[in-house]
Amino acid sequence: MGAAASQDPPLPNDNDFVSPRARRIPNLLPIYLTDARAVEKYHPTKCPDGVISLSVAENPMVEDLLTAAVASDGKGTTIDAINPSFRDFQIYYQPTHGSAPLLDAMSQFLTNKLLNLSNSLDKDGMVVGAGCNAVLENLAFVLASPGDSVMIPVPYYAAFEFDLVARAGLTIAPVTMNSTLSSVGRYYPTRDALDQSYETSLKRGNTPKILLLSHPHNPLGICYPPHVVKECIDWARERKVHLISDEIYAGSVHSPCSTGPFVSALELASGHVPSSSGLGLGDYVHFVYALSKDFALSGLRVGVSYSENKHIRLPMQKLNDFCQVSSQTQMLVSEMLTDEEYLDSFLTEARQRVKHRCEVLIGLLEECSVPYLTPSAGLFLWIDFSEFLEDGGTMEARERALYLDMLHEFGLLFTPGMSMRNELPGYFRCVFTSATEEEFGVALERIRIFVNAKRRQK
Repeated sequence: MGAAASQDPPLPNDNDFVSPRARRIPNLLPIYLTDARAVEKYHPTKCPDGVISLSVAENPMVEDLLTAAVASDGKGTTIDAINPSFRDFQIYYQPTHGSAPLLDAMSQFLTNKLLNLSNSLDKDGMVVGAGCNAVLENLAFVLASPGDSVMIPVPYYAAFEFDLVARAGLTIAPVTMNSTLSSVGRYYPTRDALDQSYETSLKRGNTPKILLLSHPHNPLGICYPPHVVKECIDWARERKVHLISDEIYAGSVHSPCSTGPFVSALELASGHVPSSSGLGLGDYVHFVYALSKDFALSGLRVGVSYSENKHIRLPMQKLNDFCQVSSQTQMLVSEMLTDEEYLDSFLTEARQRVKHRCEVLIGLLEECSVPYLTPSAGLFLWIDFSEFLEDGGTMEARERALYLDMLHEFGLLFTPGMSMRNELPGYFRCVFTSATEEEFGVALERIRIFVNAKRRQK
């Protein structure tokens, strides 16, 4: 008999190497992040034609104000010099939601420096975790179940779709305003818009459990007027929907708001129920913040959630086991947030620098007659490049073609609006703080060249 025919070994099943839920995770990330990794970055000598990224909300402009502070004990002596190793208590487990000194410092900072609240926060309602996305995900985890929906007014920060879906298993229910206004008011959520999103989500089989506001707003760079936030709070309480106010840019209000000063949702929601401690928020209003934006300390991974819903306190504290902040970082942040002289100086100077950089960009857009939304907060500006869209095709295809043209032909990387679920194509978020002074000058000239080249093609 002849030898038996050899057979190829069976092909391995993908499930042998990675779970189906893990395979879904990359699809939750906005495509512009992949695009950004695939291009050569600008360098003045090594790669002068490289791409300048104005898409990541970081602020290297304040680096010089930070490095000395985080390396100093406030007396001109570096922490490393006076304390070359961990202090004895730091080598052991810490309270999962934050050490007592950190909670004290964070509470005082939020109450008196950042939010100007009428009453003090209840420290028992605070959880300090490894970044804003960590504490936001934990809040979503304890307030909603897989398949429930989170309502978010559009446009919204693109990574919310990852933060709330990847592990918590929630769905996103965009709140579209369908407004005919040409002013900033077109972006304000209304009762009608909230009702429509709520009912649409229910019809799709997803129960809305959370309304997430970005205030000040990312990507628009505006503050919602107090009456808009208050209406959202009232609507949420009536519907028994949890409102989370993400106020990560509260310390970066750099210019007067056209509708009055920024007012935190915590202040607007205060006094709803009698309370011997805290603000009297009741069970349906919650808050998140982090040091990543106002302080440009994204590498430290320090975020905080606040809630007066006593039913979720223990679950929030236990979930924080997975994203607790290191004891050394907690000590450093505690010391920084209790140095009032430094805080006042830093926040004032940081706002001035952001405001100046913003005004320079606005000057160019005015010179080039490019429409934009006048910003009052944040590190970015919302630009309308829709006049440069090609005719024909879907909205998504037309915007992506324009986006890729700016990226590959003009070396400019912005955040495309449709990745943030904007209703119309051609709008882009420009993070004007993410470049060095030299890079920003080059970027401004590239924008000018882009606009002139596109208009000559018409």
